[in-house]
Amino acid sequence: MKQRINKKIAKDLQINKKEGKKMLKEFKKFALKGNMIDLAVGIIIGGAFNSIVNSLVNDMLMPFLGVFTKNINFSNWFISLDGNKYDTLAAAEEAEAAVLKYGLFISNIINFIIMAFVVFLLVRWINKLRKPDTPATPTTKKCPYCYSDIHLDATRCSHCTADVAAKNK
Repeated sequence: MKQRINKKIAKDLQINKKEGKKMLKEFKKFALKGNMIDLAVGIIIGGAFNSIVNSLVNDMLMPFLGVFTKNINFSNWFISLDGNKYDTLAAAEEAEAAVLKYGLFISNIINFIIMAFVVFLLVRWINKLRKPDTPATPTTKKCPYCYSDIHLDATRCSHCTADVAAKNK
C-alpha cells in the first residue's frame, strides 16, 4: 500500500515538473518580448521622472507659492478627527490622531497638473521632431451630383448612376 502511494506521488511530481517547465518557458517568452521590456524601461524612467517633478513642486514651486500666500505651508493643512487641536501635522501624527491631510492632497493635485503639463510639452516636442506624414494619394472622388464617394477611375456613379466622366473632365 505504502509503495503504491509513493509511486503515485512520484508520478504526480513528474507531471508537475513538466508543467512547471512549460510554464517557465511561456513566461520567458512573454517577458522577453519587446513590448514588455519597453514597458519596464518606461516604468523605471517614469518613476525617476516622478521624483524630479516632486522635487520641482516641493522644493521650487511650493516655496514660491508660499511667498504669495504669506508662507502658508500646504503640508500643515489638516483636520484632526479626534476633536483635539494640534499646531502641526507632525504633532497630530505623534499623538496618533486620525487626520485628513487635505494640504498634502492639494500638493499632490499640483504635482499631477505639473506632471501632465510636462508630459504634454514632451509629447508635443517629439511630435514636432517627427517628419510629417506625406498624405496618401486619393483613390476616390466625390460624385458631383449625389456627393457619394466613388472610385477615382469611375465614369458612372454607382449610387445615382450619373455619368461623372463628362462632368469631371
